[in-house]
Amino acid sequence: MRSILLAGVSAVVLGLAATAASVQAPAPFNRISTFHVVDNLPAGADAAKSTAAEIITFTEDGKTLIYSDSPGQRIGFIDITDPSAPKPAGVVALEGEPTTSVVIGGKAYVGVNTSESKANPSGHLAVVDIAGRKVEAKYDLGGQPDSITKSPDGSYLAIAIENERDEEVNDGALPQAPAGNLTYFQVKNGVVDGASKKVVDLTGLAKVAPEDPEPEYVDINSRNEVVVTLQENNHIVVVDLPTGKVTNHFSAGTVDLDHIDTKKDGVIDLSGSAKGVAREPDTVQWIDDERFVIANEGDWKGGTRGFSVFDKTGKLLFESGTAPEHLAVRLGHYPEHRNKKGIEMEGAEVATFGGDRLIFVASERGSLVFVYRDKGGSEAPELLQVLPGGVGPEGLIAIPGRNLFVTASETDLREDGGIGSEVTVYERQPGARPAYPTIQSENGPDGLPIWWAALSGFAADAKTPGKLYAVTDSALSQARILTVDATALPAKITAATVLTRDGQPAKGLDLEGIAVRAEGGFWVVSEGNPEKKDNPTQNLLLRVGADGAIAEEIALPEAAAAQATRYGYEGVAVTGAGDDETVWIAVQREWKDDPKGFVKLLAYKPAAKSWGYVRYPLDKAEKGWVGLSELTAYKDGLVVIERDNQVGPAAKLKKLTFVSLNGVTPAALGSEAAPATLTKTEVKDLLPLLAAPHGYVLDKVESFAIDSAGNAFVVTDNDGVKDSSGETEFFAIGKLN
Repeated sequence: MRSILLAGVSAVVLGLAATAASVQAPAPFNRISTFHVVDNLPAGADAAKSTAAEIITFTEDGKTLIYSDSPGQRIGFIDITDPSAPKPAGVVALEGEPTTSVVIGGKAYVGVNTSESKANPSGHLAVVDIAGRKVEAKYDLGGQPDSITKSPDGSYLAIAIENERDEEVNDGALPQAPAGNLTYFQVKNGVVDGASKKVVDLTGLAKVAPEDPEPEYVDINSRNEVVVTLQENNHIVVVDLPTGKVTNHFSAGTVDLDHIDTKKDGVIDLSGSAKGVAREPDTVQWIDDERFVIANEGDWKGGTRGFSVFDKTGKLLFESGTAPEHLAVRLGHYPEHRNKKGIEMEGAEVATFGGDRLIFVASERGSLVFVYRDKGGSEAPELLQVLPGGVGPEGLIAIPGRNLFVTASETDLREDGGIGSEVTVYERQPGARPAYPTIQSENGPDGLPIWWAALSGFAADAKTPGKLYAVTDSALSQARILTVDATALPAKITAATVLTRDGQPAKGLDLEGIAVRAEGGFWVVSEGNPEKKDNPTQNLLLRVGADGAIAEEIALPEAAAAQATRYGYEGVAVTGAGDDETVWIAVQREWKDDPKGFVKLLAYKPAAKSWGYVRYPLDKAEKGWVGLSELTAYKDGLVVIERDNQVGPAAKLKKLTFVSLNGVTPAALGSEAAPATLTKTEVKDLLPLLAAPHGYVLDKVESFAIDSAGNAFVVTDNDGVKDSSGETEFFAIGKLN
């Protein structure tokens, strides 16, 4: 059995761009389009209701995608004749919740869950005429269907009848009747023969709960052997379909996990471990007729944060261990807020592109897809690249005939102001380089990835071109300053410095901006929230040494602080030097004493310890609100990020503006003097930049910096992978005009 060594993976990941650009490397996949499920609703449907795109397949010509929308009790169709511009192609309503679909000829066979309760499961196989967009027939399945698959030669259709447990009963413990099974049909002349239905009893095999197998996923090889995962039972079964007999079954086994984060404390601490963790596989896919890959999501007591390769005799050939999870940490995609099962590997797909047998494995919680090349036998698969997967990718499908790969993401966050469920299309592009990641970390002194997420502010080193500094916000509990090498491709996080008070990591900070001090060290700002009921915080300007030690904490005068709302400090910049030094601070939105449509830029004079302010005029929001996210000193003024808080198609305003400070004298805070209102000019519309990666437009473009050579950089904040795709886009935009 082979395993991926951490150091080896680190070297591979850090060299992804160079490797993909080399002549010998396989062509990479790059995202070419994103389709929003809400754009394919039927007439009269309530667009505010939740949607999903959970599992996905395609028609035999490869030009139409079919996804399951369980909340809507329908399947949806997407026209990808032009895969770079997907179009809505209608839906078919079903009499229950669709789970999985497969296509045989002109028909889509859909597993439909009609269960009135977990204790009384039911379901049927719906036969949908694709051209006519209608249900033609239904076959009773006698239980709740989950995964469906067809055999490569088109002679069988197999279904995992899960009859899933009720997690509200006895804390979800097994067993829970009735038992699930494997149900399958023969396919004759390209049509499923409803009368040929057979049921394979899977009870009495697993040791965990032999009377309650809970089948999860199925796949069929070219010998018409179906492999079935019994997820909660941590068991795998192989069935010969022509005879209907179980030919082998075995435990999926356990993994000892080292260098993992085990505490939900806002710190990605990779010093933890867990021993004897059950794999509890979800998706299974045959690699060839002897070997298959499993994604070890875990659903009850287990979940090993990676994937494994077995042969059908039960021999473990390869174990990824924590290597994929460490990649997620390196790319800023680790979901610290739900790290009981880490990145949760759930989906998998295997397909041949050209001469390469490729394995795709998806992290639902890390929102990534890992692409490997199979090397055959017991040799470890070769990591090729990591793709951004949308929010919670679950369904994966490859379309080799069109050089396409597709993911389906069921997560719908629109009720909370986020993005809805989506389908993402990638294309294999010979001669190209991977477009993602755009920023990643190196190893730290401990040999493990430097952990990061939620980049909320940037500043440039005064002397070294391409050397930047970044701060992370309260999505992580430990305030840190990261050093970034922007000359690398992707950009590299090379060091992390923890902010400290009295030698201990500083607590209760929400860093949103950073500026380099001429005398050494930094100015950073922490956003306060005086409206927080349990633990109100105040906005702070911090003078920090190069070693991260907080030398001074500067609060607003009491009267000014009393006007603050929960939208506080969002950016900081420095103009002048010595006695003329002014620290400028952007306030995100209007405070209580601001007229609507105008926000403060605060001006602090360290030499005099005095506060002043001017006002910045905001554009009007089409939806939601508009505010400021960053300040950067430039020429005789400041470059400002002004943006709305909208995401995806609703995003209408993300831009850089310039305000001159020439002749501007800030009014003293608390005085009766009327503050100056700055005049802004637009420098760059950032919406085209944010749309260029072909995902959804990210809402939080929060950082801007200009290095010592005049090169400008724009960076997004991924909110710590919470209610987001986890993507961080780092854009080098050249010199400003």
